[in-house]
Amino acid sequence: MTEELGMFRYYFERKFRLVFFLALSMMGLNQLSWSSGLPNTLSKIKPSILGVGTYQPTRRPPSRFLGTGFVVGDGSYVVTNAHVVNVELDSNNRERLAVFAGSGKATRMYQASISIIDRNHDLAILKISRKFPALTLSSGAEVREGEVYAFTGFPIGSVLGLYPVTHRGMIASITPMAIPSPSSAGLNARKIRRLREPITTYQLDAISYPGNSGSPLYNMETGEVIGILNQVYVKSTKEDILSSPSGISYAIPIEYLNILLKRLLKKDSN
Repeated sequence: MTEELGMFRYYFERKFRLVFFLALSMMGLNQLSWSSGLPNTLSKIKPSILGVGTYQPTRRPPSRFLGTGFVVGDGSYVVTNAHVVNVELDSNNRERLAVFAGSGKATRMYQASISIIDRNHDLAILKISRKFPALTLSSGAEVREGEVYAFTGFPIGSVLGLYPVTHRGMIASITPMAIPSPSSAGLNARKIRRLREPITTYQLDAISYPGNSGSPLYNMETGEVIGILNQVYVKSTKEDILSSPSGISYAIPIEYLNILLKRLLKKDSN
């Protein structure tokens, strides 16, 4: 009986060790997949990530950074957030919208104009004269909670020059953007419309910053864009976001951009 128990324990422990090491191996393979796939994807998409801002030749410095954008379509269109380009330009002093391409100090400015804007979904598409590699857009139908994606942009702007930064985050929730107000005093026409027709948004368990607005949220293996970063949850003041980030960010699902692009193509064809 003792020998039988000993043999049983031997085979059980051997089987347990095998299962345990197989599980570790699978975890390692998943991590390896992330670590090997993302660098290859980054090398392809980084030329499509641009800074968005304004340029005024008489200003010092002449460039003003506002947010991030990425190239779509035929390579001459740049997607960003509507709130990023919601600025009053000083036309008397030749201030104009611009995108900034390149890295570090080797950046170049290209004049831009707004082709179409969707303030309800916080999206804007800019037109530039130069063509860059365009990113591939997903249909968005396959996105699920719990999946992990990456986003690339300029979280602290051009303080040190334009250096794209990549973060990774999980889709923590697919939720309506409208949040019910605790009282009628906090309601206005826009909030009421949002409550009646809520906009779906992706909540991420990732740290992002105001400069990330307009960054593409994409599949780490394929580079397909599934959303656009547009909000950061700020716990107290905007000044605190650098020293005490919340780790909660939001992205607009790609389906809204696909609809806007169709509107733009229809508009250009008329």
